[in-house]
Amino acid sequence: MNLSDFLFYRDDWATIYCGDCREILPMIEPVDLVLTDPPYGLNINYGTYEDTQPALQKLLSQIWPFIDASAPLKLLTPGVLNIHLYPKPTWIMVWTWEHTGTTGGWGFNQWGPILCYGTDPYLKNGMGRQLDVLRCQCLDIMQDGHPVPKPLFAWKRIMLRASIRDGETILDPFLGSGTTCVAAKNLNRKSIGIEIEPKYCEIAVKRLRQEVFDFGVK
Repeated sequence: MNLSDFLFYRDDWATIYCGDCREILPMIEPVDLVLTDPPYGLNINYGTYEDTQPALQKLLSQIWPFIDASAPLKLLTPGVLNIHLYPKPTWIMVWTWEHTGTTGGWGFNQWGPILCYGTDPYLKNGMGRQLDVLRCQCLDIMQDGHPVPKPLFAWKRIMLRASIRDGETILDPFLGSGTTCVAAKNLNRKSIGIEIEPKYCEIAVKRLRQEVFDFGVK
């Protein structure tokens, strides 16, 4: 099989492949940044994927070499509970929110780790030091049918922390309902998304077709 067998959607800004990232990632050419929200291993009902801790551990062992080779910079938001399953990062940033709509083992959860692999592009390019805590007071979460959709405002902030130039290409091997592709389009960047569930690919395409450009974080 080749990439064209998995192609679900393509326009000037985004390419979406529908299938298992374990099959597709080895065929993807290198990009500028991997930004993704992988499965959490918390028994969330994503669809065909069995979201258990052992399944997550196996998945990471299979795909990490391909993710690592896909870009010089990788940002992953793995949730809190199973962060220990991931390879040691270069650094860990944090994104925070004010609402109490999420819970964890010690009460209301108002933060999430961002595992960073690679060199800070701001420091590397002499652009000064940036914060490693990204505060996102209002989470504009769209209830679009995905069990854990990512807030667009927060995703733009995270993306801009590692992508410093217009026209860069962002890869998300766990695309879900498409927030990474929408954020990339809004920020004048190109994107490649991989999603195993056709119903979530359909949601992502609908969002891309409806989204207007704003080229920034409001």
